[in-house]
Amino acid sequence: MPQLLRIAIAGALGRMGRQMTEAVVADPRLELVGRFRRPGGPGEGLVERDTALSLADVVIDFTTPAASAELARACAARGGPALVIGSTGFGAAELETIAGAARKIAIVRSGSYSLGLNMLTGLVERAARALGPGDCDIEILEAHHRMKVDAPSGTALMLGEAAARGRGVELDDVAKRARDGVVGPRPAGEIGFAVLRGGGIVGEHSVSFLSEGETLTLSHAAGDRSMFARGAIAAALWVAGRQPGEYDMHDVLGFGAM
Repeated sequence: MPQLLRIAIAGALGRMGRQMTEAVVADPRLELVGRFRRPGGPGEGLVERDTALSLADVVIDFTTPAASAELARACAARGGPALVIGSTGFGAAELETIAGAARKIAIVRSGSYSLGLNMLTGLVERAARALGPGDCDIEILEAHHRMKVDAPSGTALMLGEAAARGRGVELDDVAKRARDGVVGPRPAGEIGFAVLRGGGIVGEHSVSFLSEGETLTLSHAAGDRSMFARGAIAAALWVAGRQPGEYDMHDVLGFGAM
């Protein structure tokens, strides 16, 4: 009988932590060996972080940027386990910490673990390559529930990065994250972001290519969080035993080789 992949879950009492727990327990390929929150944090059915790390092959982490960076540092210091990170809203210092940890352990980090959304990024990159700044303006709209704390979402930024790659530019050089007041005419090549927060929206993203005569919109809507859990499990199964490095869902799904 094949050995089960041992999974620990960070942020176990959060919304995604609870969803991940259900998905891991239901998957016959996996064994849930520990659930934890911040170091020393209480909670029924939880273990200390170091205990969970000592038992797991892979940790699945949907927490906060600061907590994810610290967890990556802790895993790297031990030489494992591998890590699947689904947190979003990272700052430069946190990304540097994760990149440093990835020199010692395998890490999958993605703004979204949805297969559909990762397909969408590929389509957006292709469309942006074909429709240059002289042809179309690009606007990205994302909508999430009222409890989401970062904006634009990690997925919206992932789509922005795809559009920027298609046009051969850096997103930071062309992104427009907010408009207010008299902002003047739109510069050519700008990639705009708009954000909606409210209710219980799981996640909706669209990328529009707008010309003088027509609009092309590519979009995706999430029905429930189970799709993110399924994608995170696919990432965990893929990353176990990998060489150190920082990977994303395109690596997991084999898109990079296409």
